[in-house]
Amino acid sequence: MRLSLGWWALALGLAACSGGGSAAERTGNAAGDIALTATPEEIQLLWDEAMEAYRRGEFSITAENLERLVLEFPPGDPRITKAHFYLGESYLGMKDQLQAVREFRRVSDERPNDPLAPVALLRAADAYAELWRRPELDPSYGQTALATYQELLNRYPDSEAAERTRARVLELQEWFAVKELKTAMFYLRLKAYDSAILYLKAMVADYPRTEVAPEALKKLVEAYRKLGYDDDVEETCGYMRRFHRDEAETAAACPATIQES
Repeated sequence: MRLSLGWWALALGLAACSGGGSAAERTGNAAGDIALTATPEEIQLLWDEAMEAYRRGEFSITAENLERLVLEFPPGDPRITKAHFYLGESYLGMKDQLQAVREFRRVSDERPNDPLAPVALLRAADAYAELWRRPELDPSYGQTALATYQELLNRYPDSEAAERTRARVLELQEWFAVKELKTAMFYLRLKAYDSAILYLKAMVADYPRTEVAPEALKKLVEAYRKLGYDDDVEETCGYMRRFHRDEAETAAACPATIQES
């Protein structure tokens, strides 16, 4: 039997006074208790329960309630955009990253001028980044994440989300660099030095400021030495002395006998 709103208000008030459980614990899921066509009061009640569930980290309850709400909200209700945003966060909390992306995209694409739009685009990119779980795996989701971060920087360059995005881009670039280095190391173990050199040179060119760049340069010098490419050794050592003078990899790859005094 569906409880009246008056009973709901009384129950909530009594529970607050007595230190009882949450609204969800006392009544069950409001999404299942409210009639198909909800009144404004019932919509507000369901919204409050969804937000309470979200704060508790009960993402499945949050998602169920918000899915109902987006069908019940009247056109133009300002909570529609927030509902899609919190749906995205809830799906992300449930590790359903692709569904989260769809909800975040609804915010950024359907309401591009809303204050939540840049944040939603950031979170969509974060969801893609989560799907690239290790550098050695297929980087397709990482590439999509990077493209989405770049989209945010292009669309909302002065937003607070853009500042956070720049840090995320650096983290992704580090992963791409690690992936290239791991591939090069695979070829080095096979003594396929020419193939290793191609990956190492590409990594250094594409990600010169990453933490693994000095290690890649060191391996590049070693591969050149194996093949007797003395001119390339000298050129690479010169680059390392110029841009990575204080790195341990520079001292290891380029002995003092060939360094500048």
